[in-house]
Amino acid sequence: MNKNNTKWVLGHKVTPHETTGDYDLMLAETPAKMQGPPPHMHNSFKESFLIIEGEMEFMVNGHVKVIKAGESVDIPPKTLHTFANKSERPCKWINIHSPKGFRDFFEQIGVPENEENAVEKSLAPEIINEVMATASEFDMIIKI
Repeated sequence: MNKNNTKWVLGHKVTPHETTGDYDLMLAETPAKMQGPPPHMHNSFKESFLIIEGEMEFMVNGHVKVIKAGESVDIPPKTLHTFANKSERPCKWINIHSPKGFRDFFEQIGVPENEENAVEKSLAPEIINEVMATASEFDMIIKI
C-alpha cells in the first residue's frame, strides 16, 4: 500500500490503489461521528462500498440503512446517495468507482495525510466551496 498518496477528503482518510481494470479502488477510513459528502449522484459512475470494520449509515434514493462490517452497498448511476458514520467507532471501507476517473476528485480535493491539521483542513470552508464549484467536472451532481 502506498501511504504517500493517502489524503483526507472532507473528513475521510482515502488511499487510492492502482488497478489495471476500468475502475478506481480506494481504501478509506471515516472517524466516529463524521458526516459524509452532500447528497449527490453520478451520471456515469457505478459505485460500490464494502464495509470492512465498523458501520456506516447510507441514504440511497431517500432510503436510510446502516451497513455493517462484511456488508456492501451498490449504487447505480443516477442514484442519489450520501453516507455518514454516526457511530462511536471509526469505520473502514473499500470504495470502487467504475469506469475509472473519480479518483481525480480525491486527488484534487484531498489534503495530504501528513500535513498538519489535515482532517480540519479537509473540512475547511474553502475546500467545501471548491467541492461545490468543481463537483460537476467529476460527474458529481450535488443535490442539496
